[in-house]
Amino acid sequence: MKVRCGGKKPCPCSGVGISNPGFWGMNIEEGKKYQIVYYVKASAMADLQISFAGDYDTKLASVNVIVGNTSNWTRMVNILEANASYHNASLQITTTTKGVYWLDQVSAMPMDTYKGNGFRNDLFQMVAELKPKFLRFPGGCFVEGNTLSNAFRWKDTVGPWEERPGHLNDVWNYWTDDGFGYFEGLQLAEDLNALPVWVFNAGISHTEQVNGSDLSPYVQDALDSIEFARGCASSKWGSVRAAMGHPKPFDLRYVAIGNEDCWKNMFAQSSKFDKTSRSGPKAFVSEYAVWKKDAAMGSLLAAVAEAAFLIGLEKNSDIVEMVCYAPLFLNINDKRWIPDAIVFDSYQHYGTPSYWVQKFFTESSGAIFLPTTLKTNSSNSLIASAINLKGSRDNQNYIRIKAVNFGITPQNLQICVNGLNSTIRQLGSTKTVLTSSNLMDENSFLEPMKVVPHQSPLESAAKEMNVILPPYSVTSFDLLV
Repeated sequence: MKVRCGGKKPCPCSGVGISNPGFWGMNIEEGKKYQIVYYVKASAMADLQISFAGDYDTKLASVNVIVGNTSNWTRMVNILEANASYHNASLQITTTTKGVYWLDQVSAMPMDTYKGNGFRNDLFQMVAELKPKFLRFPGGCFVEGNTLSNAFRWKDTVGPWEERPGHLNDVWNYWTDDGFGYFEGLQLAEDLNALPVWVFNAGISHTEQVNGSDLSPYVQDALDSIEFARGCASSKWGSVRAAMGHPKPFDLRYVAIGNEDCWKNMFAQSSKFDKTSRSGPKAFVSEYAVWKKDAAMGSLLAAVAEAAFLIGLEKNSDIVEMVCYAPLFLNINDKRWIPDAIVFDSYQHYGTPSYWVQKFFTESSGAIFLPTTLKTNSSNSLIASAINLKGSRDNQNYIRIKAVNFGITPQNLQICVNGLNSTIRQLGSTKTVLTSSNLMDENSFLEPMKVVPHQSPLESAAKEMNVILPPYSVTSFDLLV
């Protein structure tokens, strides 16, 4: 890009240069520090002003640097501290010195990130609060590409980020610099105290399929990726990982081959696995979500249906070992796929009802499944399950009964707990309900907590009790025993 001024087009006194708002504006906050990294070449000594600009080009932070006459790329690092806040700022690099300058690989990052590894604190704290047991990445159509030439190639996504070639994500039609690459996915899983599930390409894109006789390079590529994650620091690919600052191997135990290549709907009903053979392989439900008109941007209706599906999986957890919602994030400025679990823009966020439904299942992994019998004339709208768990906050013993009412009328439910040697304590027992007045209600930036779970004491807690399930609701009864 060339920027020219002078003569009949006078240069502005503030200088000329470039401005970039990032993805729909950068959130700059007063008192916080930001690291700017960029590469520069210059034909002469020059002054550069690196700044964040707000409304009407108001300077939120700025630093002046001198660039020497160099024909080689020079890496520059500057720290800016903001003197004001603005949610839709731009990064500007300008000069008042006549000359020719080249800029490349410009990055602006807050100094304060999740676990210090570059991820946004507020967003990944929300993820951490779901207590995920694994992180599936990069996942979805991104792995395959519309054509194999634009598929995700992990070897192009490791090493210094400024040396990564990037690639066209031709499924969703944007260019990625692969700053979030294979290494970053492994690191993020570690930061979340979750196991990574690495999804690699199996020689299939949306429009192509490699012949079986030509799969050897794909097999070797997958083996190399495993060595990168698990190999010792002296191995070929383990040494690349070590050079990136992680000499200790990552705890990679699972890999996934391809994405949606079977093209079967596993999620048609909550009883899908009830009659599945117990002697066959275990199941991994790698993507689930209600979408299109029933989901809109993330509706109560979608969340309640998903809760019923998850209860069905929980009741079949002897064969369904893993399940994950997808996609995880949506930038509100790009709605090419909805709904998603967490919606955000440059400075704010909220969880959709589907996000909050997952809160009902955060304690399920490692819990003891209890056999239940549901006697009802509303088998098409009611489903329930029970587990025995240790509370993560108080380490107390609980029986958690989850029930979904997928009908338009309230349902009376009589709960009977049999075979329990101890008593159920009313003090400490709770009820948590997710519902709303309209089944298509959604959360938003204006009403981020419109559809969220509400907890209250369960004063009627006992081995036998009558409860009411509201229409289109998810209810959890946590009985302290």
